[in-house]
Amino acid sequence: MRNILIGILIIVISTSSCKEKSESINEKLVNESYKTDVDFKTIESDFMKWWTYHYNTINLSKNFIAINESSEVISKEEFLKTLTSGKHIALKIKTKENSVVKYQLFKLDEKADKTISSTIKKVSLTDYKHFQMETKDFPEFEFTDIEGNTFNNESLKGKTTLIKTWFINCKPCIAEFPELNKLVEKYKHRDDIQFISLALDSKSELETFLTKKDFRYKVVPDQKELITEKLELQAYPTHLVINQNGTILKVTNKASVMMAFIQVQDILSNKKDSKIPPPPPPAKSS
Repeated sequence: MRNILIGILIIVISTSSCKEKSESINEKLVNESYKTDVDFKTIESDFMKWWTYHYNTINLSKNFIAINESSEVISKEEFLKTLTSGKHIALKIKTKENSVVKYQLFKLDEKADKTISSTIKKVSLTDYKHFQMETKDFPEFEFTDIEGNTFNNESLKGKTTLIKTWFINCKPCIAEFPELNKLVEKYKHRDDIQFISLALDSKSELETFLTKKDFRYKVVPDQKELITEKLELQAYPTHLVINQNGTILKVTNKASVMMAFIQVQDILSNKKDSKIPPPPPPAKSS
């Protein structure tokens, strides 16, 4: 009987040891898989450190693998919605695959810099709204650019349309002109792609301004109503990618993100369907 009890005790101890060892290994794997590229405690205590990191590292407009506090993969929508509370920040996870971007939520401590909370709330609300716009149809419109060309929803059909919102006194808007001009130049021979900019300024103001600044998008004046009421956009510049059916595919405030999106998604490719070869010639009769 004594030998039986000793045997049972050994089994229990062995099982417990294996479990503890297994849990330790799993914990180690999780920590290795989701190791951040910055120290959370350091960054949450200093607004400028966090903002510099967030602005240069976190891009919520792009596609990424979203991870919650419990190291579980969640939807991008849930991730963005959580950030709008102002109680969390996003940190980038180190990965071996450079092409796979992973962001994880970290809850701010009560002692964290309060400005971080208010700022991440404001920024993520914009990103969340942009995300919700994607897959929706572009609203009804009709406008005429400064050259007299008229556009409406029918103008979107059969073409990929890149739209930019801006105004003359917006420095970030103007700073993007050179790279956007290169994009227009690259696709100038394609009649299935169009570049349209919606400006807040009047026609006369824009005409005067554009004598000094080269911008190769079509320029449409006086578009405050479409931008702020129908599209409900507040930040400038904003870029929209619209497909050939008039559906919004991407909304972002950075030209670089927009251009990366169309490149990765192959939006502007000009691939032709392979032609079916003609039938082989009839075999010669012997």
